[in-house]
Amino acid sequence: MERLSKITMPIAFNEPLSFLQRITEYMEHVYLIHRASRQPQSLERMQSVAAFAVSAVASQWERTGKPFNPLLGETYELIREDLGFRFISEQVSHHPPISAFYSEGLHQDFLFHGSIYPKLKFWGKSVEAEPRGTITLELLKHKEAYTWTNPTCCVHNVIIGKLWIEQYGTVEILNHRTGDKCVLHFKPCGLFGKELHKVEGYIQDKSKKKLFMIYGKWTECLWGIDPDDGPEKADGDVVDTVPESQETVQVIPGSKLLWRVNTRPPNSAQMYNFTSFTVSLNELETGMEKILAPTDCRLRPDIRGMENGNMDLASQEKERLEEKQREARRERAREEAEWQTRWFHRGSNPYTGTPDWLYAGGYFERDFSGCPDIY
Repeated sequence: MERLSKITMPIAFNEPLSFLQRITEYMEHVYLIHRASRQPQSLERMQSVAAFAVSAVASQWERTGKPFNPLLGETYELIREDLGFRFISEQVSHHPPISAFYSEGLHQDFLFHGSIYPKLKFWGKSVEAEPRGTITLELLKHKEAYTWTNPTCCVHNVIIGKLWIEQYGTVEILNHRTGDKCVLHFKPCGLFGKELHKVEGYIQDKSKKKLFMIYGKWTECLWGIDPDDGPEKADGDVVDTVPESQETVQVIPGSKLLWRVNTRPPNSAQMYNFTSFTVSLNELETGMEKILAPTDCRLRPDIRGMENGNMDLASQEKERLEEKQREARRERAREEAEWQTRWFHRGSNPYTGTPDWLYAGGYFERDFSGCPDIY
């Protein structure tokens, strides 16, 4: 199996975003976190958190372009007052590639943080990305913390044929205060594609009693139902049709809708299958470069070149930046200097005890004097 992260892919395989921006797409459905925070019952909160965990991978549907690998020390910030959050991420390690992120609600309702360390495996015709690293969501008003790990993402037909994506594996979300757990099975596609995109699972309490059943598709919507009103009662299934795709989820009568994907912009297929949220991530508004960290992805010349349709410039810049990064690494080796991360530090997750990268604070005070020169 090849270490894909070592292979330099031609730029034509890329999409004009850095992996740090791809992580920020977790926040597209942030209203689900705000909704969880407003729920008085822990079972209702877990339903919204589960919907958020599934919604976080929805933007990957049909996204077969590869995001740019972040340079060591690269950062990305996003402040969305309309959506009630701010977000900062940093590439904290190059080998292995680790991206750390931290987000907070502007109304002091949540903290959301973690580090992503995708383990890539190349299986001949497909590439599998297993996302190592814990994701933590803290609902401050309820003094609750939830942790989980994302499912495995696989891109098929990388050599020949039409590329397509599936997510599979089990995601377990634990509420550390109550002991409630949500177990979600992202189903592999199966022989005739019957299970494609399906998610099924349940919420159980600490004595393993099933409190709520969840089903749907990570590309479309998520529904839930009380187990006592479960599938055996559903003789006449109603079919819920989803306007933006031909697929349908069979909805059990009495179910409640937990989440539905946002409709993509009409020209999404010509724009790397981006969602409306994603399209805005690289926007550089007037005067923004004066306040951004010099390491922000929006200032990366190769991504900017690709976005402007200048592929030759983008390729040249990508090579230049990678060479600059290698030279800086050789320089550190000569001086026997360790790379210093700027906004995150190594530590252990306060809830699981596993190794994690924790936000050191201070980014939004905007003292960028010690930032590395990576572009």
